[in-house]
Amino acid sequence: MSTSPEFGSLRSDDDQWDIVSGVGYTALLVAGWRALHAISPRPLVRDEYAQVFIAAAQDPYLAGVLANPGTSEDETAFPRLYGVQTRFFDDFFVSACEVGIRQAVIVAAGLDSRAYRLDWPDGTTVFEIDLPKVLEFKGRVLGEYGATPKARRVEVGADLRTDWSRRLEAAGFDTEAPSAWSVEGVLPYLTDEAQSALFTRISGLSAPGSRIAVGALGSRLDRGQLAALETDHPGVNMSGDVDFSALTYEPKGDPAEWLAAHGWAVEPVRNTLDLQAGYGMTPPPVDVKIDAFMRSQYITATRSG
Repeated sequence: MSTSPEFGSLRSDDDQWDIVSGVGYTALLVAGWRALHAISPRPLVRDEYAQVFIAAAQDPYLAGVLANPGTSEDETAFPRLYGVQTRFFDDFFVSACEVGIRQAVIVAAGLDSRAYRLDWPDGTTVFEIDLPKVLEFKGRVLGEYGATPKARRVEVGADLRTDWSRRLEAAGFDTEAPSAWSVEGVLPYLTDEAQSALFTRISGLSAPGSRIAVGALGSRLDRGQLAALETDHPGVNMSGDVDFSALTYEPKGDPAEWLAAHGWAVEPVRNTLDLQAGYGMTPPPVDVKIDAFMRSQYITATRSG
C-alpha cells in the first residue's frame, strides 16, 4: 500500500473494498490479532473463528505471524490491546441483553463473530451492516466451517456513507423497540461529515432505552511515532505493509460530545488503559506508549426517553 503521510490520501467518497484490500484488509488484520490473543496464556476473550478467517484469506503476512507467534510484551502488544477492545464490546452486548434488549446492530461488522460466539437470549436478532463483499466472505467462510449463529443473524449489505437505514428497516429492524448498537473501530475511516451522518441515522432509529457503544484503539496513527516505538520495542509490528495513515482521516469532532448533545446519556469515557485496569491487568510500558499516540476512546451511552 501507499506510504503517503496524508490522512485519507487513498480514499474517495465512493471507494470500495473486499476483505483483502483497502479498508477491508484492516478487518482481516484485526482478526489476526484476535487469533493471536486467543492463544495467549490468559486471554480476555477467545475468538475461535478469527484463525478460520486468516486461513481462508491465505494472507502470507498474517499466516506467518500465526505460525510463529511472539511471546514478549512487545510482540503481544496489539493482540493484547485488541483483546481488551473485543472484551469491551462483548460485555456491552451482554449487558444490553440483561436489561431486555433483543435487537443488536453491529455497524461495519467486518469479521465480527459475536453472532456466533456470544450466548444471546432467545428472540434476539443480530443485524450486521457492511459492504456486500465483506459479508459474503464472512458468510461463506463460516458456512464452510460449519458455524451456526447463536441468534437470528441478518446481513444488511450497505455502504455506511449512504442512507443504509432504509435497508436496515427493510431487513426487519423495529424502530419502536430498544436496540443495542456497536460502532467498533470504524470512525477513523470516516470523514467528520460521514461520522455525523452515521450518528444521526443511528439516533433516528433508536427507541428510548437503546444503547450504543463506540470505540477504537486508534483514532489517528502517527507513522513517525510508530517508527520511534519500533526502534525502542522491535517486537512491535502493526501490520506488515499496511499504511493506516493513507486509509484514515484526521478526526475533529468528539463522538461523546455529539451523543450528549443529541439525546444520549453518556457514561464516563475510558481508554484502553482504563479498561485493562478494570479487567485486573497492569498495562505494560509498551501499551502506555501505544495508547499515547493511538488515543483510544471507549464510549457507552443510553438513549433518553
